[in-house]
Amino acid sequence: MADRYEKRRFGDRRDGRLLRSLSPFQRFMPYIMKSRNDATNYYSDALELTEVETWIRELRRQGWKGLGLLHLFIASYVRTVSQCPGVNRFISAQKIFARNNIEVVMIVKKSMTVEAEETAIKVIFDPADTVFDVYRKMNEKIEEVKAADSDSSTEDVAAGLMKIPGPLLRFAVGVLKLMDYFDIIPRSLLDASPFHGSFIITDLGSLGTPPVYHHIYNFGNLPFFVAFGSKRKAYELDRSGTPVERKYVDYRVSMDERICDGAYLVSSMKYMKYYLSHPKELETPPAQVKEDVF
Repeated sequence: MADRYEKRRFGDRRDGRLLRSLSPFQRFMPYIMKSRNDATNYYSDALELTEVETWIRELRRQGWKGLGLLHLFIASYVRTVSQCPGVNRFISAQKIFARNNIEVVMIVKKSMTVEAEETAIKVIFDPADTVFDVYRKMNEKIEEVKAADSDSSTEDVAAGLMKIPGPLLRFAVGVLKLMDYFDIIPRSLLDASPFHGSFIITDLGSLGTPPVYHHIYNFGNLPFFVAFGSKRKAYELDRSGTPVERKYVDYRVSMDERICDGAYLVSSMKYMKYYLSHPKELETPPAQVKEDVF
């Protein structure tokens, strides 16, 4: 899919446009907190699954085989970006950019064994995509990687770099960081990089573990890391005081606070929780897609 912003201005990057109308204070913060680890905020929440599991079972009966929580989390993020585009910003060279596309990164195994190799996939979405678009694009990419005889582009790049002797490799990585700073990394490397994108997601529920607060990487420009874990049961009192059993899935978000102010981030997380809890709204495109400021 082509970038949504075809006309580049001076200062724009190939993967995003420079935001020029932000307040001086917000534009100043990346110079104080220079790395993503300096600027990481951590957020946790839990999703009650009664309505979600009913929705998933119904869609699977309709033929959407394998549709699950992973697709729901990604679709909820995509829909959140359509209403809160500021969460799809990134920091590069101490400047704040609005990303041209929604780029989701995920680490996948070629088979569900401990010995199976891992590789990274990157899938590009549009803010108007529905959960069915997410399902189709994700499954196509995953099946493409699993069926391929050769490695993914990410693995090819990593394999090429690992042929360089250690001291020279450290120097080469430093050169890559410098090239990234000045936006002169080849587009093919940007497309293959798991460190450049909107957000990265991991499904720890498939491993039977709770979610973790995963760090975000200083290299590249990924501002969000989302992890969700295995389902858990909880015993609670309903409105009448009767004990009931409910099922939840916990999720953790690590985010770069420099991309937008705290109130905006909190509002965005509320949007995401709303769409996670009301999945039927993700079956149709949004009534309106909001654009970020200029």
